[in-house]
Amino acid sequence: MISVNREGEVWVFAEQHGGKIEDTPLELMSKARDLADTLGVKLAAVLLGDDVKPLSKKLIQFGADKVYLIENPLLEHYQTRTYSKVIYDLIHKHNPQIVLYGATIAGRDLAPQVASAAKAGLTADCTDLQIGQHEIASNGEVHENLLFQVRPAFGGNIIATIINYDRWPQMATVREGVMPMPTPDVSRSGKVIEEKARISKDDLVLEIIKEHQRQKKVDLKAARVIVAGGAGVGSKENFKMVWDLANSLGAAPGATRAAVDLGFIDHDHQIGQTGTTVRPSLYIAIGISGAIQHQAGMSDSQKIIAINNDPDAPIFQIAHYKIVGDLNDVVPNMTKAIKEKV
Repeated sequence: MISVNREGEVWVFAEQHGGKIEDTPLELMSKARDLADTLGVKLAAVLLGDDVKPLSKKLIQFGADKVYLIENPLLEHYQTRTYSKVIYDLIHKHNPQIVLYGATIAGRDLAPQVASAAKAGLTADCTDLQIGQHEIASNGEVHENLLFQVRPAFGGNIIATIINYDRWPQMATVREGVMPMPTPDVSRSGKVIEEKARISKDDLVLEIIKEHQRQKKVDLKAARVIVAGGAGVGSKENFKMVWDLANSLGAAPGATRAAVDLGFIDHDHQIGQTGTTVRPSLYIAIGISGAIQHQAGMSDSQKIIAINNDPDAPIFQIAHYKIVGDLNDVVPNMTKAIKEKV
């Protein structure tokens, strides 16, 4: 078990693939910077790979005071065993108080392995992180400057705040898109600390000959306007209305999980608790009831237009403009009006 170190650093696992840092750890840097400043400690990024040292500069520009760099040909491709072993050794050596990972495929695989080795707690899929104090009711003992790990629970019906006061480091994975991408500061300077990896070929369970990554069909996080459809659209054929309106606006098409599960559109377009979190200038919700799981991924949109035939639909509680009516009439007329203006 790693000892509790209340002076320890805040760490972010800087996930990279093929020499490119993923967006989620970069998004995490903004929140991690706030946490480190609140605690009065350094913020460090942990960068593993082969020939990835040039990425250290970018991590410093995004807020890191230090970059722990571990380069080794055996780390060229992500594998659970090698990466978890290297990160655990680093934690054991430097004793950080907080370690954060993006809730990506690799992050969700890696974080529990490291937490198990360190005998530490782990909160998955957080949507917010704060620093606060907690009093233990049984003995009145007060713990200052704990990491409050906030995430939806019970299907998104409640928001749970989880703490870990005696098994450190405090560890969490954070969902993609819930933290705003920070603006890089090219004037920042930091320290790159090169570490050695205690691994051998025997630690490689698999031999990865070549790695292929499929690019997402749509970049929802970068879209300024999104037109999203829900189960209320009715069918895959009807979902063409969502595409037509999106195309007329130069917008990205999105969907609820229910629409994706029904086969109306593929998962790349899913918005919500189990999809992408978005913050567009304009979000048009068509046939979306507004379940809390979906609201978790789009409620920060600057303007929300909701179209639904149910005046009591929950989506209307957060919508700025509400259209109660049959989407089969409203959406084609809206698309036609936009095209005629263009």
